[in-house]
Amino acid sequence: MRIKDIAQLAGVSVATVSRVINNSGYVKNEKREAVMKVIKEVNYTPNEIAKSLKIQKTNIIGVIVPKISTETASKVVDGITVISKENNYHLLIANTNLQMEEELNYMKIFTSNLVDGIIIMATIISDEHLKIAKSIDKPIVFIGQKVEGFTSIVHDDYNAAKAMVNYLIKQGHEKIGFIGVTEKDIAVGKLRKQAFLDALKENNLKVDENIVEIGDFSLESGYKAMGKILKNGKPSAVMSVTDQMAFGAINCIKDNNMSVPEDISITGIGDSKMSRYFIPSLSTVHYNHEEVGRIACNNLINLINTKNNNVQNITLSFDIKIRNTVKSIRES
Repeated sequence: MRIKDIAQLAGVSVATVSRVINNSGYVKNEKREAVMKVIKEVNYTPNEIAKSLKIQKTNIIGVIVPKISTETASKVVDGITVISKENNYHLLIANTNLQMEEELNYMKIFTSNLVDGIIIMATIISDEHLKIAKSIDKPIVFIGQKVEGFTSIVHDDYNAAKAMVNYLIKQGHEKIGFIGVTEKDIAVGKLRKQAFLDALKENNLKVDENIVEIGDFSLESGYKAMGKILKNGKPSAVMSVTDQMAFGAINCIKDNNMSVPEDISITGIGDSKMSRYFIPSLSTVHYNHEEVGRIACNNLINLINTKNNNVQNITLSFDIKIRNTVKSIRES
């Protein structure tokens, strides 16, 4: 059913039907009622994309995530979904599967009239990301990384990591290993590592580079990194910058006939659901990822509606979750 078919059945012009559907312009009551009666009788649903091309608004938000299957991404999207529904927006979700080229491609695709604004869960922000972002005439909100000139929603990665290292030190640990990720990822790779280094320095403890390893977020890389650490010298504790790599490290310790926390203590960051049920349950940092999604979506919708560029950098707090992977070795 096309608009001109409805116009014929209602005995009005195509322009009149268009004004009724888009709720724009003056239409006499009898003509409006005639059009609405036909629409109801034929169960007509307007083509939303066609409407949007005229009013330059789609009520669709583009969301770019690095890996939708991860717990972090799914929680963030849950938060975005709640706010988008409350404000009558639909979501168009692009899963890049950790491929930077895909991320850049989706940013370019979303520059068309497909979406009213974009939310990006960022890992690595390259010059190309910035170039494309600055060329887009739609509002953008970044999650996970602070990006100059754009609204960004982040967690307090530096202080969260530092608080966890300080907790290990308070439990008597001095020889502390570290499992991180590439420092191209500013939040997880660079800030969390710097916090680790600063905490040791402030407590007059030396950094042993032989027990510092870099993974790639995966459980497998945490396992491999822990294996290298054990070959280079047994620490009393290891801080992992993610829960997932911490799980891999724990499995590696078990496979080397040692146990957690009796032989080596382990901590993570993220407080994934598995951290509560893993044996032993993981001491970690809790982040509210759903709240991040809600805040990001609220800010984006505000930017869409106000059509301004009121940039905000919002940093969310954290909680330390003490469970069963850390042993106190303080001298009594």
